[in-house]
Formats: sequence, C-alpha cells, structure tokens
Amino acid sequence: MQRLSQQQKLLQKLSPQQIQLMKLLQVPTLLLDERIKEEIEENPALELDVEDFDEKTLSEKTNDEVDEFTTDSNEEEYGNEEEYGHIDIAEYVKEGDDEDADYNFQKDVYHNGDDEGAISFQPKFETTFYDHLLAQVNMLNLEEPLLKVAEFVIGSIDEDGYLRRDIPSIIDDLSFRQNIVVTEDELKEVIKLIQEFDPTGVGAKDLQECLLLQLRKKEKNSVVNYAIKIIDKFFEEFIKKHYEKIQRSLALSDNDLKDIIQLIVKLNPKPGAIYEVTNKAATYVLPDFFVQNINGELELSLNQKNAPDLRVSSSFRDMLKDYDKGKKKDERQKEALLFIKQKIDAAKWFIDAIKQRQETLLLTMNRIMHLQEEFFFTGDESTLRPMILKDVSDRTGLDISTISRVVNSKYVQTEFGTFKLKYFFSESMSTDSGEDVSTREVKIYLNEIINAESKKQPLSDEKLTDLLNEKGYNIARRTVAKYREQLNHPVARLRKQI
Repeated sequence: MQRLSQQQKLLQKLSPQQIQLMKLLQVPTLLLDERIKEEIEENPALELDVEDFDEKTLSEKTNDEVDEFTTDSNEEEYGNEEEYGHIDIAEYVKEGDDEDADYNFQKDVYHNGDDEGAISFQPKFETTFYDHLLAQVNMLNLEEPLLKVAEFVIGSIDEDGYLRRDIPSIIDDLSFRQNIVVTEDELKEVIKLIQEFDPTGVGAKDLQECLLLQLRKKEKNSVVNYAIKIIDKFFEEFIKKHYEKIQRSLALSDNDLKDIIQLIVKLNPKPGAIYEVTNKAATYVLPDFFVQNINGELELSLNQKNAPDLRVSSSFRDMLKDYDKGKKKDERQKEALLFIKQKIDAAKWFIDAIKQRQETLLLTMNRIMHLQEEFFFTGDESTLRPMILKDVSDRTGLDISTISRVVNSKYVQTEFGTFKLKYFFSESMSTDSGEDVSTREVKIYLNEIINAESKKQPLSDEKLTDLLNEKGYNIARRTVAKYREQLNHPVARLRKQI
C-alpha cells in the first residue's frame, strides 16, 4: 500500500533575477549595447531614456530612477485568476509621473565625455583572402566547367593558404556535389594556375612546396639556386637545423650557408595569414574600466557604456492608470493587467540587474587595482604581485565564480596600455629567502636570459634551470620547459643560428 509523507529540506536555488545577473556579468562592454537592445526588443515595457542620457560619471549618476522600480527578489510569483483583483496598482503608478512614453533607442554612438566628442561607427568593408583569390580567377577567362572547378579549389584552400586535400578527394567532391566531371590532369592544371596567384605560395599542399613556389619566382642567382636545392633535397635536415650535414653535402662555406638560410627564413610560411592579420587589426578593444593616476592617487572609473539610462515605458504605466480609474473590470481586462504587470516586473528586474552589474564590476576592479597598486603607478610588469581569484574573492566577499565572470573578457585602460583583467592574475613561487614572488617575474627573467644567450650556443633547459636557481628561484627543469614554451621559445637546438 502506497503511503504519503511530507518532508522538509533546504535547497539552494538561483532566482531568475540572479541567473540574469550572472549572465550580464559575463558580457563585456563591447557587447552590452547589443544585449540591452535584445532585451528592449523582447520587452516593450523597457526603454532607453535617450533624453536624459548624458556622460555623467557613475558616482554622480542618481539612483532615483532605478530605485523607483527596484523589486524585492522575494516577491511572490504572479497569482492565479482569483488573485487578479489584488494587484496593487499604486506599486506601479506614481502621481505626477508623466514621462514621455515614446520608445527611444540610443544611437550607435560612443561618447567620450561630451556630445562634441561623439564618434559614429561606420561599417567597414574589407576584402577577404578568398575574395582576393576569386577576383584573380575571373581574370583567367576560363570556360564554364573549369571556372567552377577553380572556384571549388579556392574554397578548399585553408586560411593559411594551403590546399591540403588530395586530388582524388577533390575530384570525387566535384562529381557528387557539383555534378562536374574533371580529369586528374585538368585539375592539376587548374591548381597550377592558382599557384601563380598572389600571394606567392598559395595553393601549396605543404610547407615544402610553399617555400619552393616562392623561391622559384625569385630572380635566379647562386643563393636562390642553392636555397631551392636545400628545400627540395634536404628539407628534413633544414627544419631540424642539421646545418652541418647540409654544409658538408653541398660543400658550402659558413658565409654562403648563412646567406642561404637568411633568404629561406624571410619567406612566408603562411601566405594567407596576411589577410587574417589585416582583418584582426580591424577589430578593436573597448575597455570596461579606466585607471588614472591623479596627483599620486589612483582613480577608477567605469566605461559609461556600462551605465545606460533605462526606464519603464510610460505607456505601460498609463495603461495601469487607465485600469485603476476604470470601474468595470472584466476578465479580459484582468488578463491584460497581468500581462502588463509581468512586463513591468521583468523591466524592473533587468534595470536592477544592470545596476548590480555596475556595482559588482567596480567593486571587483577596485580590489584588483589596490592589490596591484604598484603596477598601476609604474607599469613595471615585474612589480605584479602573485594574485589568484580567491584573493579578490576574500577581499570583496563575492563568490569565486562571480569574480571569474567579471574577469572574463574584460579590459582595463591604464597610462601604460590596455590590459585584460586576467593579465593581473598569476600563481606564486617561493625564493630561497622565503619571499613569495609571481611566476610572471620568473618568466620575465627567463625571457631575458634566453634573449641574451649566444645563438651559436643556446642554453639548454638544464642550464636555464641552474641560472634561475642561482638567482634564488626554486624551480624544476620541467617547469622551466613549460615556461619556455609559454614564452614561445623552442628548445635549444632549434634556437641555434649560424
């Protein structure tokens, strides 16, 4: 026989408002405008107050408008049909509150502190790597089937400029996907034409062919001829820097070998990368915080795009006023009232979440600024103290997960440049004297040692470890190897130069 029983237990559960706040904390300033616009489109009760929008600092910004619509997070959920008549209209409507009800959307303008400094963002059109190749295909005057083949081949080239797919696979895809029958010789001829395109080296199947394509286009002389021979016949020895073997096989002098190697290393191993760099350079970073040294005092401010002037639409408040003044309240009016209440509550919650986001961002960055105070005064990377998320969490009272959300994808602009907040975090390491130092300091010293070494006899990881230990850093060889790789330095043999 089934028996019913009651049981009480405590559960931790995030409210919808808390979930919304956590999501907003992760959004960087650059994307906050888009997130606000999405919310305004979804909720007609929320609008951007463009008339009152100015570039006041966050500390000067009044909280009256936000506080007016702040809702207790413990408020009961919307009631059923019997509770429609108990909605407190006075909670949503205030006397004399006759703001303009028209929707206002902030123009896509970034302000620097006054209206005169407004800069409009204009769309920028750029030529991609593939557009550049396709434009050259159209200049070949190929017949229709081969033109389609050439376009398909270009679509198979990766962003580095390589055609890494084998010929049989391309032929099969052309047959099944494009219904184009092409022979292996015809396809090779098309690929050969594409390999003549700019940038030089495009369409190669691997690095060796890419370098050969570039060398064969250079004006012929003894250095170029030997370089072609080395890449063609001694490629493995070259990439492993077994220069002695190459020198013996080709009977080259030290100076001749040095000239040849200098020619080869100046070639472009990734022909398509130049377009990737160009496109990346067009992107920009919008700092979330600004830290300035004002007469020996650090001053922190929040980017004003984090402080939009949001309000509850006056048209929705007018609807509630009309309902309150009306005598007859039928079922349809009550349903409309519930809809209006839901939208207004959602708008109030979003406004409150934006306000809490501002406060959390400032609180977290303020603690980071004071923990790394010396760096913000000097800009010296070696002055950065060891700091982990828990250090900031302990000083703010916020959970580590909240600190992680704030730090992620956020930037701060200083007198010494713009930095990711993650830049200021590093583990600690003890020296012989018992002092805790940042692992970043160890990496700086390691980088200096490698840059200053003799490239004819580069230092091994074991020797690097000994030098660091002599400096007082207690560090293992495997840790040195890990830091060396993080600094993008290869092993000693690959750092060797003639």
